[in-house]
Amino acid sequence: MSVRKIRNTWWVDFRFERNRYRKKSPTNSREGAKDYEALLRQKLSRGEKLEEEKTESKEAFAKFVSTWFDIYVKSNNKHSEIISKESILRVHLIPFFGKTPLEKIDTQMIERYKREKMKTRICNKTINNHLAVMRKCLETAWEWKILKDTPKIKLLKTPPQKFDYLSESECQILLANTSGDLHDMILVGLNTGLRFGEIIALSWQDINLDRKVLSVNKSIAKGKLGSTKSNRNRFIPMSEQLCEIFKSRIRKNELVFCENEKPLNQIKYCKLLYRACKQSNLCEIGWHVLRHTFASHLAQKNISIKAIQELLGHSDIKTTMRYAHLSPSELRSAVDVLNFGQHVGNTSDFAIKIGLSEKLLNPVISANAKQEQLLSESFL
Repeated sequence: MSVRKIRNTWWVDFRFERNRYRKKSPTNSREGAKDYEALLRQKLSRGEKLEEEKTESKEAFAKFVSTWFDIYVKSNNKHSEIISKESILRVHLIPFFGKTPLEKIDTQMIERYKREKMKTRICNKTINNHLAVMRKCLETAWEWKILKDTPKIKLLKTPPQKFDYLSESECQILLANTSGDLHDMILVGLNTGLRFGEIIALSWQDINLDRKVLSVNKSIAKGKLGSTKSNRNRFIPMSEQLCEIFKSRIRKNELVFCENEKPLNQIKYCKLLYRACKQSNLCEIGWHVLRHTFASHLAQKNISIKAIQELLGHSDIKTTMRYAHLSPSELRSAVDVLNFGQHVGNTSDFAIKIGLSEKLLNPVISANAKQEQLLSESFL
């Protein structure tokens, strides 16, 4: 039986005399799908025709994308994601696939697209971003029953993501060469790990000086206010230094950092940060390096990866694991319990070395002693 569950819906998918039949089961259960497949096979064996299949759409990729973008992307994605997808479609995918009918886009054609983009020296991670948009577009065409099947899309291999961070002395030098909003924003980034969009979206309601807690629940991207990247709220304890910074600031607006009652411009403050780095004789860095610095210093001070994940707001701990190698002492303490080349004394001494309590070990010691006593008595 060729039945399977796709997105909480049971389907039959089988071949009969070299023809493929793929239909949604009228009864949404495994047994119902099996019965439906048996019924279809019986009809085919008797020479009866099944319900007429919908003819394949000859709609070109560019035309479908226009509809998909207006109906799906604008309804389900954040402002920054909408802008990113629009750029990928307009600059890359539509010029290559635009005139091709949807059903003619197969795995081989997608592989040709990957090869052409690799010739332009676009990095594999960026090409994978293109493929992710393509995959979602074709999956939606299948969900809307415009396509009968979707091609397999294999992502390119990418090297481990590299990141840079500042040392403690570099942080002090950078802060010493800045003032005003720039100084305070850098301090916030170093002490909280907030993204730039989260920093400029901070409002006074998000800051609780009594409890010394910062609430992160929104972000500004491309000049528009929206949710955080992970769509989750998180709470970050504030240091005394950070509390003093917020106490000293004058409340001009609902936003903590603003200019003429408007959110700060990202391009302008990236340039200001570059200039401050140059004046400090440091390598030019972006705002995200401050986030990496926050996480790296926590890892170096043996803060658990799980705690760092919560503070950064990562939805997947794999993203946070890039900082794990900066905390070698945890690995050292784990290996230090091994002493294969040394005499560790009796069982109790070894148990203490590897962290077993004496209470847990007593039944083992008692059993060994009893066995030795029985052996000695058997020789008497």
